[in-house]
Amino acid sequence: MTTATISYVPTDATHGTADLLLGINNGDQAAWDELLRRYGKIVSATVRSFRLQEADALDATQTTWLRLAENAERVQFPERLGGWLATTARRECLRILRQAKLRQNCTDVAPETISDPSPGPEKHVIDASTARMLRKLIDELPPRRRTLMRMLFSDNSYSYGTIARITGIPLGGIGPTRLRALRELRNKLGHHQVGLGA
Repeated sequence: MTTATISYVPTDATHGTADLLLGINNGDQAAWDELLRRYGKIVSATVRSFRLQEADALDATQTTWLRLAENAERVQFPERLGGWLATTARRECLRILRQAKLRQNCTDVAPETISDPSPGPEKHVIDASTARMLRKLIDELPPRRRTLMRMLFSDNSYSYGTIARITGIPLGGIGPTRLRALRELRNKLGHHQVGLGA
């Protein structure tokens, strides 16, 4: 197997990367689009080198971009962002491979007896009330985020390709956009004193 050399920092990317990172911290979609243009091939090539199944490869790619969204303000050397993204993508791929191996090893273990997990009537009322509030708050999100959240948490299973086509969000932008939408919902729910898990 031959190993291709990946140029981690495109020549046009060294100038302005710090500004782009600042932009994504402020929710600037144009900054995300530019970072995806500059570094999308690096992330894709790194993930492809692990030969994961398509769903796992998409997860690794999305999680890599999500890690950037979570850590953009802490990037100390913007000129090395390509290397940071490649390293992050490799770690995500290795994590997915480890989890797959653990799942494979766990298939021989007999399941334990579990008590009835059915919630009582009080829990149904609370869950229904929370669901209504969440639907109302999702309706208040900006249009792209609103559509994304509805598709991600629909009973129907949509592929990322379908979500990207319908919402107009690039494949690599779905994870970061989801993160921003969840943060916005968490803030809104905080005003209503309702918790939303990470």
